[in-house]
Amino acid sequence: MKKITTFFAFAVLFTANATYAQEKTEISQVKPINVEKQMKGFDEYANKLIKDWNCPGIGVGIVYKGKLVFAKGYGYRDYGKKLPVTPNTLFRIASNTKLFTAVSAGLLVDEGKLTWDKPIKNDVPTLNFYNDELNNTVTLRDMLGHRTGISRHDMIWQKSDINKKQIFDKIKYLEPAAPFRTKFLYNNLLFSTVGEVVEIKSGKTWEDFVKEKILTPLQMKTSTFEELAMRKTGDFVVPYNEKRDTDTLYEIPLYFDGEGLNPAGGLMSNINDISHWLTALMNDGKYNGKQVIPSEILKATLEPGFSFPNSSKYNELLNENYGLARMSAVYRGHLLLFHGGDLNGIHSQISMMPKEEIGVVVFVIGNQSQPLYDIISYDVYERLLGLSLTPWSERKLKDHIEAKKIDKEARSKVSNSQIPNTKPSHPMADYLGDFTNEPYGTITISQKGKDLQFKLNNLELPIHHYHYDRFDTDNDENLGQYPINYRTNPQGDIDGFTISLDEGEVFFNKKADASLTNPEKLKTYEGKYEDAGSTITVSLRNSNQLMLSIPGQPDYELVPYKENEFKLKEFSDTKMVFKLENGKVVSITQVSGNGEYESKKKD
Repeated sequence: MKKITTFFAFAVLFTANATYAQEKTEISQVKPINVEKQMKGFDEYANKLIKDWNCPGIGVGIVYKGKLVFAKGYGYRDYGKKLPVTPNTLFRIASNTKLFTAVSAGLLVDEGKLTWDKPIKNDVPTLNFYNDELNNTVTLRDMLGHRTGISRHDMIWQKSDINKKQIFDKIKYLEPAAPFRTKFLYNNLLFSTVGEVVEIKSGKTWEDFVKEKILTPLQMKTSTFEELAMRKTGDFVVPYNEKRDTDTLYEIPLYFDGEGLNPAGGLMSNINDISHWLTALMNDGKYNGKQVIPSEILKATLEPGFSFPNSSKYNELLNENYGLARMSAVYRGHLLLFHGGDLNGIHSQISMMPKEEIGVVVFVIGNQSQPLYDIISYDVYERLLGLSLTPWSERKLKDHIEAKKIDKEARSKVSNSQIPNTKPSHPMADYLGDFTNEPYGTITISQKGKDLQFKLNNLELPIHHYHYDRFDTDNDENLGQYPINYRTNPQGDIDGFTISLDEGEVFFNKKADASLTNPEKLKTYEGKYEDAGSTITVSLRNSNQLMLSIPGQPDYELVPYKENEFKLKEFSDTKMVFKLENGKVVSITQVSGNGEYESKKKD
């Protein structure tokens, strides 16, 4: 989910659903494949990949004509304990979960509870987007096809305990980064939101819905969303990555984000169970003679929403399109449907050539060996189809080694932009506190011994002075690095900072005293204030928003600042100070560079 690897090209692969139907009728004309014969030598090849890519473990499964005909593990599911990968080893399949969500939504379309192409707000009035344009136009197909113009914002959910309802409520804060339907912008949050929509329209949790409608009918008995159930099997992946700038493998924590991300990437499965899923996908939704998924839903997931230019330096894979949670392309003249899944240390790809009735699942452990799920998939198809073998590993390994070299060189120059011998502009205590943003939540900067500590959700890192009012976290190879730039307001106080998150800079305001958002406290400031014949009215809106009104001017929002002090949201150089006598508000004073103007409160 964190990284989408192969990107896409213009094609007319699916001019209509009839194309897919025609291909299905031609399957009988395809020459039968002797899988055992064609896969001869693959074991040696896989073991060489393990060595060349410093990969802890690989799992490979092949489905042919509705049967699992090849299921093997190479290397270790737990490198430290030297436990082997097996066909039953549970991997987190990450974004390969998305097709389960798209199919679930399609089942509700089939029931008449949702529609593909009408504004989703018609069916779910409580779902709100950033503006009216999106509210009036975004469809279920747009959300599942990554074409809303809303970018990823993954730090909202990473290292958090967030749930689906909380994500659903945050969508209204996400300003589009591109015009609607003009750019492919991958978005995990919108898939999680669709999961919440499934719950709203079905009356069941998304997890229960998927289990009842898909996992159970397909006899995917081991697949689960629960960490405890995974651990009980005793056969699951422990991720190991290659330590930066070395070939040392080290264990990284098995981390589970909040259940809110389940619809985007929370399913855990294995070769045996995924083979049932592939069988149904390649058999128009049928499994063991039963129609588990209506064929029209599968056709809907294949309708191309975005086509991508053929920009790769290699031309074996062409004409890539994204539909709904899966891609289509032409691989050396053969129709290929696929999707990848990526989490830290665990990677997967589920693909198929429907005309040839071949499906392939590849699991890979270790970020350094993530390209292997493409490399292995392509190799398997070439072997089974009797094609010449493309030197994918040699090509990609060369690119990988060069990328590592460039990364190391870049990090060695990080201090070149640092200005030496500078100091912060404020006492260190002024840089501490809680800093808030909608929709990201709260970042806490605290003192830990002699150092500062950065905390966002469950992400914690040391933070150090860089220069002037810039502070950087450690550059952690798993958790990343976060430079923050503090801002001094016109009153001379630190009032927040800008931090680089996801696709851009995000501003976090320093959190005011909690009492200044208490409705009962805010009510004490309400009233009319007069001076020299002019009247200022202070009133409470939405129970926690204090507004200031002056005749002939727009209303101004009063933003909590300090005890009895508020800033004008529209004018950062102006603050309003309430004066109290014997516990009662008696006046309000406007303080700015022009002076101080006091207005008395009317009785």
